[in-house]
Amino acid sequence: MKLFSEMSAAELKALKDELCKDFSGHKEKGKKLNMTRGVPSDEQLALCNEMMTCLSVNDYIAANGTDCRNYGGLDGIPEMKKIFADLLDITPDEVIVGGNSSLALMFDNVAVNMSHGVRDGEPWQKQGKVKFLCPSPGYDRHFTICKYFHIEMIPVSMGQEGPDMDVIEKLVSSDPMVKGVWCVPKYSNPTGIVYSEETVRRFAKLKPAAEDFRIYWDNAYAIHDLTETRKDIPNIIRLCEEYGNPNMPLVFSSFSKVSFAGAALACIASSKSNCEYIKQRLTAQTIGPDKLSQLRHARFLKDAKGVMAHMEKHAKILRPKFKLVSDTLRRELSGLGIAEWTEPAGGYFVSFDSLEGCAKRIVALCAEAGVALTPAGATYPEGNDPQDKNIRIAPTCPPLAELGEALEIFCTAVKLASAEKFLQK
Repeated sequence: MKLFSEMSAAELKALKDELCKDFSGHKEKGKKLNMTRGVPSDEQLALCNEMMTCLSVNDYIAANGTDCRNYGGLDGIPEMKKIFADLLDITPDEVIVGGNSSLALMFDNVAVNMSHGVRDGEPWQKQGKVKFLCPSPGYDRHFTICKYFHIEMIPVSMGQEGPDMDVIEKLVSSDPMVKGVWCVPKYSNPTGIVYSEETVRRFAKLKPAAEDFRIYWDNAYAIHDLTETRKDIPNIIRLCEEYGNPNMPLVFSSFSKVSFAGAALACIASSKSNCEYIKQRLTAQTIGPDKLSQLRHARFLKDAKGVMAHMEKHAKILRPKFKLVSDTLRRELSGLGIAEWTEPAGGYFVSFDSLEGCAKRIVALCAEAGVALTPAGATYPEGNDPQDKNIRIAPTCPPLAELGEALEIFCTAVKLASAEKFLQK
């Protein structure tokens, strides 16, 4: 098949008719296939089933003597603080271990800053219209937090080395109401981009107009490599110290895609000073986290090396799925001039760009044929993709056979929507 742009109207009409026939066949099968969110598959979850029974009836004491059945241990048990610290290349006193959701930790910090300010400063909500910089396409849940608190979201375009730092530096240095920036620095959601060393250094060197500006560094995929060669990024906490901004970064991570998505652990990491300040606030919020869950993770995973060995098991399950996405998109869509997509070396998503103005149509067509996708536009603030072209593909959950079926339907929808667009010209 040649480039769509080189086809005559008659050729496009014939192709559209053929695609409609193919699409009707897909619809008649009545499939129910779900690629809406990046959730672990049943096979991945089963990797941790032994964690259900790894504690004996007499095994409930942490390394520092804490009885994990009881209150206390506000910032986490020593074993888990060390595991997170080793994975993030920091010290245990720069880590606070929380519940299963890093998203909850992010939401909580934004909420506290809105109501009480940063480090007892003036509450954000009393200063005026709060703004956050939002690299886009990006993580829809970050944008949802901003929307909940009526924070103005400013999209910043993404490149191959991360967000446009010229724009970020200009806005952060000139506007005191820019209070934060969302970052997914490694295998960014959904593009899979890994921030370059220069990009991370430029973040660390920022000179904010607002003293209470914070970098929300969501390192969700720090250990989610799909290849055998790890892609490491510079340590934002150490670089911020080096450039005189020790309290600027708030680093978030979790085991939601390491152990059990609904019963895992998350952490916030920052300067020792920030951690002490956060712990003061936690004394008003909780008597302590679920330390038995932390102990189960520590016993099962043992240490950072154990975590990385466990992640290789995840990678073996996920590699064939990402390869299937790549192979199918190449086979069906390469050379047609109607689509571009990423082939990430890690993370949970593939970012797909259709022709401008086609993403919503593609998602709607897929829904008609029983394939559920993340809504078009979700990867942009307010769900508004100005070019209506980005779609997030989440291949992790469906079994391989179902994923193949979903991708066939998706590719048919892409070609059909593209033919329709060219016929409208």
